Amino acid sequence: MSKLNVHLPESLHRRAQSLAQDDGVPLDQFIATALAEKVAVLDADTYIRQRAARGNREKFDRVLAKVPDVAPEEQDRLSACNGD
Repeated sequence: MSKLNVHLPESLHRRAQSLAQDDGVPLDQFIATALAEKVAVLDADTYIRQRAARGNREKFDRVLAKVPDVAPEEQDRLSACNGD
Protein backbone atom coordinates (compact mmCIF):
# COMPACT_ATOMS: atom_id res chain seq x y z
CA MET A 1 0.00 0.00 0.00
CA SER A 2 1.29 3.45 -0.87
CA LYS A 3 0.88 6.66 1.03
CA LEU A 4 0.09 9.91 -0.76
CA ASN A 5 -0.29 13.44 0.56
CA VAL A 6 -2.77 15.47 -1.45
CA HIS A 7 -3.71 19.12 -1.06
CA LEU A 8 -7.45 19.62 -1.51
CA PRO A 9 -9.61 22.70 -1.43
CA GLU A 10 -11.42 22.83 1.91
CA SER A 11 -14.83 22.62 0.25
CA LEU A 12 -13.89 19.42 -1.61
CA HIS A 13 -12.39 17.91 1.53
CA ARG A 14 -15.55 18.64 3.53
CA ARG A 15 -17.79 17.22 0.78
CA ALA A 16 -15.70 14.06 0.42
CA GLN A 17 -15.67 13.61 4.19
CA SER A 18 -19.45 13.98 4.30
CA LEU A 19 -19.96 11.48 1.48
CA ALA A 20 -17.57 9.00 3.09
CA GLN A 21 -19.44 9.32 6.37
CA ASP A 22 -22.78 8.78 4.58
CA ASP A 23 -21.25 5.68 2.96
CA GLY A 24 -19.93 4.46 6.32
CA VAL A 25 -16.31 4.26 5.16
CA PRO A 26 -13.13 6.08 6.13
CA LEU A 27 -12.18 9.07 3.97
CA ASP A 28 -9.04 7.35 2.65
CA GLN A 29 -11.10 4.36 1.50
CA PHE A 30 -13.65 6.65 -0.12
CA ILE A 31 -10.92 8.52 -2.01
CA ALA A 32 -9.19 5.29 -3.08
CA THR A 33 -12.48 3.93 -4.42
CA ALA A 34 -13.23 7.18 -6.26
CA LEU A 35 -9.77 7.13 -7.82
CA ALA A 36 -10.16 3.47 -8.81
CA GLU A 37 -13.47 4.28 -10.52
CA LYS A 38 -11.88 7.16 -12.46
CA VAL A 39 -8.93 5.01 -13.54
CA ALA A 40 -11.33 2.26 -14.69
CA VAL A 41 -13.30 4.75 -16.80
CA LEU A 42 -10.14 6.09 -18.44
CA ASP A 43 -8.81 2.57 -19.06
CA ALA A 44 -12.14 1.52 -20.62
CA ASP A 45 -12.13 4.59 -22.86
CA THR A 46 -8.61 3.79 -24.05
CA TYR A 47 -9.55 0.15 -24.69
CA ILE A 48 -12.68 1.08 -26.66
CA ARG A 49 -10.77 3.61 -28.77
CA GLN A 50 -8.08 1.03 -29.53
CA ARG A 51 -10.70 -1.56 -30.51
CA ALA A 52 -12.53 0.98 -32.67
CA ALA A 53 -9.30 1.83 -34.49
CA ARG A 54 -8.97 -1.83 -35.48
CA GLY A 55 -12.53 -1.91 -36.83
CA ASN A 56 -13.22 -2.50 -40.49
CA ARG A 57 -16.48 -1.25 -42.00
CA GLU A 58 -16.35 -3.66 -44.95
CA LYS A 59 -15.99 -6.68 -42.65
CA PHE A 60 -18.79 -5.36 -40.46
CA ASP A 61 -21.09 -4.95 -43.48
CA ARG A 62 -20.28 -8.52 -44.66
CA VAL A 63 -21.18 -9.97 -41.26
CA LEU A 64 -24.31 -7.82 -40.97
CA ALA A 65 -25.45 -8.99 -44.42
CA LYS A 66 -25.68 -12.54 -43.02
CA VAL A 67 -28.38 -11.52 -40.55
CA PRO A 68 -31.83 -12.55 -41.82
CA ASP A 69 -34.17 -9.69 -42.69
CA VAL A 70 -37.13 -10.71 -40.51
CA ALA A 71 -39.33 -8.87 -38.07
CA PRO A 72 -38.23 -9.19 -34.43
CA GLU A 73 -40.13 -11.46 -32.08
CA GLU A 74 -42.71 -9.71 -29.93
CA GLN A 75 -40.50 -9.62 -26.78
CA ASP A 76 -37.67 -8.05 -28.80
CA ARG A 77 -39.68 -5.23 -30.32
CA LEU A 78 -39.02 -1.65 -29.29
CA SER A 79 -42.12 0.23 -28.28
CA ALA A 80 -42.61 3.88 -29.16
CA CYS A 81 -42.05 6.26 -26.27
CA ASN A 82 -45.34 7.90 -25.37
CA GLY A 83 -43.87 10.40 -22.91
CA ASP A 84 -44.81 8.51 -19.73
